[in-house]
Amino acid sequence: MATPILPCAAGLRRAAVALIAMLVAVLPASAQLLSKKKDEPPAPPSAIEIKADPITSFDHRDYSRRRFGKLDFRGGLVLTSPFKEFGGLSSFNIAADGVNFLAASDRSWWLRGRITYEGARPTGIAGAEMAPMLGPDGRTLAARGWYDTEAMARDGNTVYVGIERVHRIVRFDFGKEGLLARARPIEVPAAFRSFPSNGSVEALAFVPRGSGPLGGTLIAIAERGRDRDGNHLAFLIGGPRPGAFTIRRRNDYDVSDATILPGGDLVILERKFGWTTGLYIRARRIPIADVRPGALVDGTELFEGDLGHQIDNMEGISAHRSGADTVLTMISDNNFSPLQRTILLQFSLVEP
Repeated sequence: MATPILPCAAGLRRAAVALIAMLVAVLPASAQLLSKKKDEPPAPPSAIEIKADPITSFDHRDYSRRRFGKLDFRGGLVLTSPFKEFGGLSSFNIAADGVNFLAASDRSWWLRGRITYEGARPTGIAGAEMAPMLGPDGRTLAARGWYDTEAMARDGNTVYVGIERVHRIVRFDFGKEGLLARARPIEVPAAFRSFPSNGSVEALAFVPRGSGPLGGTLIAIAERGRDRDGNHLAFLIGGPRPGAFTIRRRNDYDVSDATILPGGDLVILERKFGWTTGLYIRARRIPIADVRPGALVDGTELFEGDLGHQIDNMEGISAHRSGADTVLTMISDNNFSPLQRTILLQFSLVEP
């Protein structure tokens, strides 16, 4: 049985040490990840073991607290694996069953598996596999120099992945080819070429087909691509109303991921880091009815967390329905650093 990780002063000290090592997105953490030879053949999918230590409380200061803003904490896991490519998880998608998931690391590797539960509390990861993402010619994306795969969205059997360093979005026929699917670049707005190298497309979300005016639209949000007023640039790709819009930037937060709630609204996951202020994460809910070409949208804060909570460099978010509850699952990118953690967190959304 795994030893529970309890919030304590030691946890706060560990988190403080992690701050020094991580730099979150301030420095290009992925630059050292590309030591692979360009002619390296793609590896087949590998079954891997993932150890999951439970997080029994989200708040270091109050073990009994369960409500955080508009979210109720369901449980969490600290994930570790001896597999050398495990880590760096920058995007996450959970199936409607709340069990099967697909994640992507910023080294251009897939991770898929199943979350196990005891009641509503996540307890572990089963059936985990990893494989390198493949390009159109069958070589790995890393071998092509297409790396920093920071964003992912799913439309049924099609998976879209955003590649930060080269300002691309590619799609995979995941339903037909699974982890051996090959990337096919899609056309992206010309504005992508103006993005900073380490601040390009960071979040993708797909609006389900048949779900209103934006059904069938891929939403792409830049991490540090901003308009003249400093707001986040975002794009509606495909669908019935393509175009650009902006998301109001508040309190120096950068967008790290996004998802569509089962009810249709857009949720963005955000983070900020400063040497004197520390690490913070936040989630905001944006009414999907407000999202349209030319719009400046804002959102209601769902919650905000800091180093007094069980957080790390949270970069992935996904939503599913569990009974009457809407559940948000978040995952962190540990930057392949031994001083950081891969954390999976689940919350129930408290509906108005």
